[in-house]
Amino acid sequence: MTQHPKPLAHQPQHEVVKYQEQKLQELLTYLSQNSPFYKDLFAAHQIDINQVKTLDDLRLIPTTTKEDLQKRNDDFLCVDKGRIIEYSSTSGTLGSPVTIALTENDLERLAYNEYNSFTCADGSAADLYQLMLTLDRQFMAGMAYYSGIRKIGAGIIRLGPGVPSLQWETILRLKPTAIVAVPSFILKLIQFAQEHHIDINASSVKKAVCIGENIRNTDFSLNILGQKITEAWDIKLYSTYASTEMQTAFTECGEGRGGHHQPELLIVEVLDEHNNPVAPGESGEVTITTLGVEGMPLLRYKTGDICHYFDESCACGRTSIRLSSIVGRKKQMIKFKGTTLYPPALFDLLNGMEEIKDFVAEVYPNEIGMDEVLLHLLPINYTDECDRKIRANLQARLRVSPHITYLKADEMQKLQFPEAVRKPVKFIDRRK
Repeated sequence: MTQHPKPLAHQPQHEVVKYQEQKLQELLTYLSQNSPFYKDLFAAHQIDINQVKTLDDLRLIPTTTKEDLQKRNDDFLCVDKGRIIEYSSTSGTLGSPVTIALTENDLERLAYNEYNSFTCADGSAADLYQLMLTLDRQFMAGMAYYSGIRKIGAGIIRLGPGVPSLQWETILRLKPTAIVAVPSFILKLIQFAQEHHIDINASSVKKAVCIGENIRNTDFSLNILGQKITEAWDIKLYSTYASTEMQTAFTECGEGRGGHHQPELLIVEVLDEHNNPVAPGESGEVTITTLGVEGMPLLRYKTGDICHYFDESCACGRTSIRLSSIVGRKKQMIKFKGTTLYPPALFDLLNGMEEIKDFVAEVYPNEIGMDEVLLHLLPINYTDECDRKIRANLQARLRVSPHITYLKADEMQKLQFPEAVRKPVKFIDRRK
């Protein structure tokens, strides 16, 4: 891909707008010539792409949803199948996965994206990263991290997910400076170290790039999960937000004040329920337009993720917008006995309860179609007193009482890791 000579995240806003508007016009031409889905969309809504000249003009074009991508997956492909080098997949809202096809240039763009991301997270050629995640099962992120770290010139240990004993044996033997991991798994590393008398603060690991789960509140303070990690381990945490569809990541710098937008790779809108832009600091759905993607570019794609954004410059020198942690996913909002809940807030509450070792939250419809919440809990030590404390805490904090079932460790493992999953399941939605 043709890359901007300097990362646009450091450039003045007028430079960013000029670059993005040029790339937007190139994208519209490309889609109108090569994308069966967008050809149909433009025709159905009588859209003259020559009238879309500015970023503000984007609102003339309807948004695209994950359901569109799922129902007409192949119609988003803009190249001959012979040019596809890699097929990745992501979970679909309608059950079956969505496939994202990448060309050679798309893989280069993905590596450039993660090069920027790991550099943003204070990475350098002097680092050695231990990857505690899968690099198979069509998981785009694992491949992206690997490619980006290689581009930096840093070392890589591909250890895969799980198995705290093997992770620690490798840390003590090969001495990585950084890990890439799901935050709740970092807690399991800490627990293993404490049980086996490993001095974690004497280890070589000084930072962690956190994937898949929130470690911060929307005001950038560490949430309960982030606090639990840093109280036990003197380690620098960097939060990330990404999705397979956008083929791009938002990664924190050392200031820890939101994920930085990469303007040469994405146009970002944060929209309300009527597809109008929200003000900085307000909740809205992250909506993206990919720049530089050949295989399956997306235009005004609604990710389903609800975030806040902030547009003042960061102390690190980057001028691009920053996204907060995900407030919740639009499809996962729970209306439970008159209370609105998003899973991340529920997870934060459960992570903060010392009686609970691990959990899975499940939501399902009752006989009249209303949401019911069932918490599968692995207690530290089950007693009647422990049960009373958990129920009282939930009632006090949520103002409603979810159903609770207690599991043994092996039962929790089976629930969190059904066959072929790539990350631990913390939320099961049976409302579909």
